[in-house]
Amino acid sequence: MTNTELLTSPAPGRPGDTGLDAVTGAFSYSGRAIADALIDSGRRVRTVTAHPGRAPEGSAIEIRPLDFEDPLGLVESLEGATTLYNTYWVRFAHQRVDHELAVANSRTLFHAARRAGVRRIVHVSITHPSVDSPMPYFRGKALVERALAETDLSYAVVRPAVLFGGDGVLINNIAWLLRHLPVFAVGGRGDYRVRAIHVDDLARLCVAKGAEDHDSVTDAVGPERPTFLELVTLIRDVVGSRARVIRVPGATVPLMGRLVGLALHDVLLTGDEYRAMAAGLADTDGPATGPTALSHWVADHAADLGRRYANELDRHFDRSRAPTSL
Repeated sequence: MTNTELLTSPAPGRPGDTGLDAVTGAFSYSGRAIADALIDSGRRVRTVTAHPGRAPEGSAIEIRPLDFEDPLGLVESLEGATTLYNTYWVRFAHQRVDHELAVANSRTLFHAARRAGVRRIVHVSITHPSVDSPMPYFRGKALVERALAETDLSYAVVRPAVLFGGDGVLINNIAWLLRHLPVFAVGGRGDYRVRAIHVDDLARLCVAKGAEDHDSVTDAVGPERPTFLELVTLIRDVVGSRARVIRVPGATVPLMGRLVGLALHDVLLTGDEYRAMAAGLADTDGPATGPTALSHWVADHAADLGRRYANELDRHFDRSRAPTSL
């Protein structure tokens, strides 16, 4: 398909028509869910991705390169799209990739979208971003939101705290550890809360926001707010684990996570991730924007949950390149 053909395709950014939308990382986690939701609503989907080899056989999704070092090529990759659904980010610094670079790459992506004629951007962020945060992840997310607002494009920001469902990592790997270790350590009192949303609920929220025409910022959260201790205990009980759940000083959790991660050849938990959760940044007080209850989902998937460890490095890095989506 030529650029001319793409530019003459139906353009209204509303679910139900056959216009074209772009999704970063449509063969990864949240990007895949968003792409599926768009296709279900009747939209055509193109992905901009650094991992074209992940496309399933027979996929109807158009594939274009996501190359931040080629801004003009990135503009061409986005031409003809009405809305860009952006999930690009990096969870942690790895090799030459860090949060500062991810912010710069995000700016490049947004400027390319504007030059390509994209009308609206739906951006997946994080709860409680802050430019004053001492944590690079949350500070970087805030800087990306600022860069988006400065483009003057119509936009919607959705802010999940924790995702579950599909082939998500966090809940699965907690279950895996509980199945394989005799002890599971919870930092501090474990009374910090987690407001998780199902990845399909996030996707539907994103598609709904894509159909709007005003700027907005929305927390993407589910109906339940268990404490972390309650969540771990729930998972242990439903998977039939005999692991003992113990409380340890919070300062020891990042070190323990690093040691287990080394054994698994992965990054299990970063210090900032633990500190953010312990500070309440994975919780919100607002209304639920996704209906799926985490406890019900865990119970429904008890037989399969944690049967295989989900390696974050293998999933999002080619051990040499940056991840393209959450």
